[in-house]
Amino acid sequence: MSGTVKKVTDVAFKAGKNIDWEGMAKLLVSDEARKEFATLRRAFDDVNQALETKFSQEPEPIDWEYYRKGIGSRLVDMYKEHYESIEIPKYVDNVTPQYKPKFDALLVELKEAEQKSLKESERLEKEIADVQELKKKLSTMTADEYFEKHPELKKKFDDEIRNDYWGY
Repeated sequence: MSGTVKKVTDVAFKAGKNIDWEGMAKLLVSDEARKEFATLRRAFDDVNQALETKFSQEPEPIDWEYYRKGIGSRLVDMYKEHYESIEIPKYVDNVTPQYKPKFDALLVELKEAEQKSLKESERLEKEIADVQELKKKLSTMTADEYFEKHPELKKKFDDEIRNDYWGY
């Protein structure tokens, strides 16, 4: 196996181990996102497995002597010479430098969206708690007690009464 292929295989395998798939899955909200994420994970695992199996094995060496006996040394020597003159090009990664900044920007965007989502969740949980508390007290609450918690509504109603606006 060429050194480059082995390096690529090792890097891909290590990258797969370092990915927090469960942590990322917990961040997903919609069913569609979960399906897409599962598809991405399966594809990643398939590629890793292909790299592990196909490219991690050394090719079997050619038994040139066996072919010399059956075919003849002149033809086999010609094939051997051409076989050994083949240079397998080394992989040059032109894609990662192109997409790494975009991926990093998406990660930053994801973190910002996560923070925004957490703040909104906190706000909504507080609002739910307030509504549940209001629901418990609603049957015994007076208008003055309600207006103490919502002074903007008291002002609105007072303005409507002052301006003789009764909603019709």
